[in-house]
Amino acid sequence: MRVHIDRQFRIVRIWSNRELKKIASLFCGKVVNVSAWDDRDKEGGYYKDYFLNASAYYYTNYSGIRGYQHRRNEYFVDLAKNIPEELIRHFDVVFNHTTLEHIFDIKKAFKNLCDMTKDVAIIIVPFSQVQHETESYRDYWRFTPSCIREMFRENGMDVIYEAESKHKKASIYLLFVASRNPHKWQQQMPKFKPIEEAGKRIGSKWSFKKLKRNILGKH
Repeated sequence: MRVHIDRQFRIVRIWSNRELKKIASLFCGKVVNVSAWDDRDKEGGYYKDYFLNASAYYYTNYSGIRGYQHRRNEYFVDLAKNIPEELIRHFDVVFNHTTLEHIFDIKKAFKNLCDMTKDVAIIIVPFSQVQHETESYRDYWRFTPSCIREMFRENGMDVIYEAESKHKKASIYLLFVASRNPHKWQQQMPKFKPIEEAGKRIGSKWSFKKLKRNILGKH
């Protein structure tokens, strides 16, 4: 059972890392990993190394487990509150990996991510995932593609890339990239199709038959 649970989390992390590597080198300027912990990608590397053309790389963290690290180029930021004035439109690229589900005031947190960037925001969120919590953070939300697109629109940004993980017996992540200047990226971003039915395999005929066999096999 433990191996199965670990796979649920690990395979989508590997998927999101591959997706990020496809696009990260396209971006330059100041890049910030928001709620970064120590920036590791859980495959033995660091996200800083994905952004090969960044002129500078920063981090933000909050308190609690895997929180503020007291290091160079790091800001203390609570996404549920107003961000410091100095950080508004301060970065060229804002990157955030699976943090939003842990912040109850989701619209405030999403707005803060958008407010920090001059142009690009990259976010990775769970569409389907086992609930996971600690003493310092709770697990509140799951996201649909329509939700992410609409929240970007509310903050003056347009989606320029989106992708969904599609592994069986695993969590489902969504990766979205949005920009204030979408026309600038038309020829640079990889081609993609908007996600029409995220999590389509959930409850599929194949899954139902297998579940039925497993249940009947226990009687």
